[in-house]
Amino acid sequence: MDDSQTLRFPVELSDEEWRRRLTPEQYRVMRRHGTEPPGSCALLAEKRPGTFRCAGCGNPLFRSAGKFESGTGWPSFDRPVPGAVGVSIDTSFGMIREEVHCARCGSHLGHVFPDGPPPTGLRYCINGVALFFEPA
Repeated sequence: MDDSQTLRFPVELSDEEWRRRLTPEQYRVMRRHGTEPPGSCALLAEKRPGTFRCAGCGNPLFRSAGKFESGTGWPSFDRPVPGAVGVSIDTSFGMIREEVHCARCGSHLGHVFPDGPPPTGLRYCINGVALFFEPA
């Protein structure tokens, strides 16, 4: 079990409430730590100024100024909104990765890798189904 499943968050809902709030695909990714297929999300091509928010609770997670094309098939960002995400160790699939979750509701968002562009050198590889976009 990772930290995001044992920590307490400002927004906590029962499993049934999450199932009612989220689509089946969002529930699978955000509450069961799934991954959407690469290239399947319309937000991958989103280039307008604005904010990417958590699909579970509306928390502002990433600004469009930090979005970049990583070639991975998932929306990628070089930095989150300060305090918006938490990171925990994910040892699934025989790998050691840093899992990214919403700091407000604990929903799984994706992973962060140390192969991003300057100035942070980080790539937040995020499941688009875990986000919604709010234009500026």
